[in-house]
Amino acid sequence: MFLVGLTGGIASGKSSVIQVFQQLGCAVIDVDVIARHVVQPGYPAHQRIVEAFGTEVLLEDGNINRKVLGDLIFNQPDQRQLLNSITHPEIHKEMMKETFKYFLRGYRYVILDIPLLFETKKLLKYMKHTVVVYW
Repeated sequence: MFLVGLTGGIASGKSSVIQVFQQLGCAVIDVDVIARHVVQPGYPAHQRIVEAFGTEVLLEDGNINRKVLGDLIFNQPDQRQLLNSITHPEIHKEMMKETFKYFLRGYRYVILDIPLLFETKKLLKYMKHTVVVYW
């Protein structure tokens, strides 16, 4: 199985490229979807975010208020680093679970849609290939 990293800016055409890969029989893992999933109530990252940033980052239904949290970390690199230290390990775990699931199903290629693939650099070493979509 080969891992292929896919990245690109907003409105660059990544969705169209993903559709082509899917039509070719590739599995696709959207890391943005995973990132939203791991911060839902009941997951470890959710609890750790509330412990680190307080209940003021919660909506009435218990979900994370992404705007409030974003405002807290936007101009504060130390707070952004704290949030990343909470969420990134959980995101990586879920990515690995999804990848393994596709491996067991016999997929030859798994496309990982990772918005900050080059900026974070941590996952590049696992990619057989990388695809950058730009407009």
